[in-house]
Amino acid sequence: MNGETPRNRWWLVAASGIAVFMTQLDATVVNVAIPTIQEEMGIGPSLAQWVVLAYTLPLIALTVPSGRWLDGVGARTALVLSVSGFGVASALVGLAPGIVWLVVARALQGAFGAVLLALISLLATIAVREQARGRAMSLVLLLGGLGGMSGPVLGGLLIETLGWPWIFYLNVPACVLVIAIGMTQLPPGGRPHLPDRAWVAEAGLLGAAAVALLLALSLAGGSGAGWVALAAAAVPFMLVWLRLPGSRPVVDLLRAPGVAAPHLALLAEMAAVMAVQFLVPFHLQRVAGVAPAQIGLTMLAFPVAMLLTGPVGGALADRWDARRVARLGTVLVTAGIALIIPLGSGWGPADLAWRLAVVGAGAGLFAGPDQAMAMAATPRLLLGTTAATTSLARQLGVALGPALATGVWALAGYEPQGMRLAVALATALACASVLALTWPARRPTLRTTQ
Repeated sequence: MNGETPRNRWWLVAASGIAVFMTQLDATVVNVAIPTIQEEMGIGPSLAQWVVLAYTLPLIALTVPSGRWLDGVGARTALVLSVSGFGVASALVGLAPGIVWLVVARALQGAFGAVLLALISLLATIAVREQARGRAMSLVLLLGGLGGMSGPVLGGLLIETLGWPWIFYLNVPACVLVIAIGMTQLPPGGRPHLPDRAWVAEAGLLGAAAVALLLALSLAGGSGAGWVALAAAAVPFMLVWLRLPGSRPVVDLLRAPGVAAPHLALLAEMAAVMAVQFLVPFHLQRVAGVAPAQIGLTMLAFPVAMLLTGPVGGALADRWDARRVARLGTVLVTAGIALIIPLGSGWGPADLAWRLAVVGAGAGLFAGPDQAMAMAATPRLLLGTTAATTSLARQLGVALGPALATGVWALAGYEPQGMRLAVALATALACASVLALTWPARRPTLRTTQ
């Protein structure tokens, strides 16, 4: 993966976008299918939740080790292995005769999905010249956001017409398309090598920390402080991981000039946005008495605005400056969320739709330029690691936002005032993303010689 990119390969960028669309779609589409799966398989809610957790845990546990593995493997080899594995696992999920098979297949999906999420930003980086990197990142991340947002809608349609297995079967032809594009756009890579024992140990420690953290977040809205103890249980695993040689490249990378800021901004922005996305439907249903179909249409304001501004953000980043564009995006996100803080009892879909559109417009401007900043500040030999660490920051933000919102709302007895306090916290998180990109960089330019 060395050498300069001779030309812009937009088909490869499109393939990366399809891949991230699939992985993010599968992270959310299953939420709609769980009630049907639970009924057909005759299982309880406590067991059904592992259909989600089995996919999420590998995404968090394996993303960073996968990024380091990618640094030593050819891009074409990594693409074929990860996409074919994801496609086979998807078919196995649809064919599952029982819950054990289903959970194991979902875990395989998550494992290959972790490699894919680490790979896609790398592919978008090497597919185009540096002058087009902002547009490439914006396109890929835009498709990822649309995959997550469209999951519930697409899942509902497929379950009603074809049955829940088809939400996973449709991944198979998409995987074939991605592999076909990769085979024509990427040069032959080196022979694949299996991860060593150190990689397995690293994944085990990060997996154990992820289990403790996810369980803690799932209990954060309940009574008692048990979730705090669970969250604290993740600390020893992380401390042991920090003592492993495999953690050193990641730590050194995050200490490098220009790398930490986009990571922190991404984590804070994702947590803020997901907190609002979690709370708004509850307000519309419980306070405004809006029907579910109308709630879905209201929530579409966010992805539609993101769809419109995403390409603009990428183009501006290539022609102007990635940091400035990303910062402008975070300012818009902060302003949009701050406008939601009053959350009046008389607010209906129209009152929230335009505010969500402001947030979505900011998110579209932010996503691609922020990723381009992180990749531009990274030495070329560590691009896979940065692709993985930014993916991890994004996944942690997705999990953290709703958990924090639920915790604040619960402390207020699940009253409307608690929603307002939770939105205020989301605004503070969005402000943190602005500060992360405003803090003076340790070097004058983002463009580095690689």
